[in-house]
Amino acid sequence: METPLLAPSILAADHSRLADGVAEAEKAGAKWIHIDIMDGHFVPNMSFGPQTVADLRKKSDLFFDTHLMLDNPREHVDAFLEAGSDQVSIHVEPDYDINGLLAHIRSKGAKAGIVFNPGTPASEVKPYLDQVDLVLAMTVQPGYGGQSFQESVMEKTSQLDKWREEESLNFRIQVDGGINLDTAKICQKSGVDTFVAGTAFFKSEDKVRFLNTIEERL
Repeated sequence: METPLLAPSILAADHSRLADGVAEAEKAGAKWIHIDIMDGHFVPNMSFGPQTVADLRKKSDLFFDTHLMLDNPREHVDAFLEAGSDQVSIHVEPDYDINGLLAHIRSKGAKAGIVFNPGTPASEVKPYLDQVDLVLAMTVQPGYGGQSFQESVMEKTSQLDKWREEESLNFRIQVDGGINLDTAKICQKSGVDTFVAGTAFFKSEDKVRFLNTIEERL
């Protein structure tokens, strides 16, 4: 298992001052920031475009962990790479050349991730495990607010962890959705080493303690 890592989700910050949200995460000790890109098609909501990423890039040297929730990621991935994304994760569910796009992301010098929704079997991402730096297991259905953490997904992260060990791979296992200090503990027991936290982080009265607890720095 990799060293535990928290990636605060900028989606939960004040959208009128996103750069301040990034700065808050950096001040708390975060090394990554998670950027959710939603198209209003693959998921019902819309979020940020590449210009937002480019503008934030000018303000921060944090690792930009960009999650594309798009029907047609191939048409947009270059814009987000050029905007300064250090890692781009794409979903397994839409029908497109996943192998080709993962290779393309890595050819541009960025890290590549594969993502699957709570209702998607872990077996769907297995063919890509030797091509990725990260697997993101969604612990809520993306695009809908107010959902509870789905603990059943932990069976899938445990399976990913088993495959990682059996095949001597070194991808990170990330979770996103309903992550707080309590659910993070559950995830850690199931092979997860990378945590996306939005509301729980940005509404925390002590962001440093929150991050340190997740990353086991206390």
